[in-house]
Amino acid sequence: MGQVSASLLSEPGETVWLRVDVGLPMAARREAARLARRIGIDEERVGSVEIAATEAATNLQRHATDGALVLRVALDGEHASLDVLATDTGPGIADLAGALRDGASSAGTLGVGLGAIARLADVFDIHTLPGRGTAVLARFHADQDRPHAGGVEFGGLTRPIGGEEMCGDTWAVRYAEGPAAECDEDPERALPRPVLAMMCDGLGHGPQAARAGEAAQEAFRASRATRPQQVLEDLHRAMRGTRGAAVAVVRADFARGKLEFAGVGNTTTCVVADGRRASLLSSPGIVGAHLPRARTVFAEAGPGAVLVMHSDGLNDRWAADGFPGLFARRPPVIAAQILRDAGARRDDIGVLVLKQAPSR
Repeated sequence: MGQVSASLLSEPGETVWLRVDVGLPMAARREAARLARRIGIDEERVGSVEIAATEAATNLQRHATDGALVLRVALDGEHASLDVLATDTGPGIADLAGALRDGASSAGTLGVGLGAIARLADVFDIHTLPGRGTAVLARFHADQDRPHAGGVEFGGLTRPIGGEEMCGDTWAVRYAEGPAAECDEDPERALPRPVLAMMCDGLGHGPQAARAGEAAQEAFRASRATRPQQVLEDLHRAMRGTRGAAVAVVRADFARGKLEFAGVGNTTTCVVADGRRASLLSSPGIVGAHLPRARTVFAEAGPGAVLVMHSDGLNDRWAADGFPGLFARRPPVIAAQILRDAGARRDDIGVLVLKQAPSR
């Protein structure tokens, strides 16, 4: 992944997609243990990861209409975690409270159930829509005393087009500038620092599209620019010689409720609040080939606002009010549910979600 800037918060780590088939529980256990050891989770906790991954896989295998288990290395500054994320297309969970009771199980599953997964994980979240599908997140930290990066929660998914191992869609999040500013109402309290978030859709598919995405990541990581248009210019210079990409960049200052956006090419960026979504429009062009002067868009991000960025591998006509209760959940769960409803089988996919972190 190259040298990591001290300002970098996150970009896609290794991600393994496992489809539902007869060998899913065994594959989930094996791959989850491998990734857990890779990021330094101790052996006792590796056992918990294995149980959670196996139970999540078994539930998918026995109960889901269709679905996948996603194992993802999640980065938060210098800290790593493993996400075990189960996502399916139905039938959903009619009695969620009952399913979350520790030990609840049915149809011959392991018997530990969702309640035990919640107990074993450092972070657990779930969202279900009866008749449509469920997303379950269990996160395991490599270091138990890790501080949160502060102020913002984020999470995303990438998935290559069928038949390819490399994905041309990618994303990244880093701090927008240096030290935190003082709160006007309370000078003793520092406000969370603004962040810059990038969504990149490398043109086409396969290795050349992935190379364009890697060049965008490297340039985003190295850039010292603090404004979206300036970041786009840095990426444009670095991506010459690649296929180029559609790129969107947002400066998100959730503490002050402000967003600043600039984008070039066909990606979707929107703010979800109060069951409605407002899109931030990009300019035509290709970063790395033809960069226009992108129009800068300013938007409000009041309490409870959620920022969603995704490539055109997702249909952009999804409706925020079609996901009751979703946008109060953790970003990886939000990303998984939108991907489930709007994702295309025949394209690379990238989706990133950011929101203000709950007060601690």
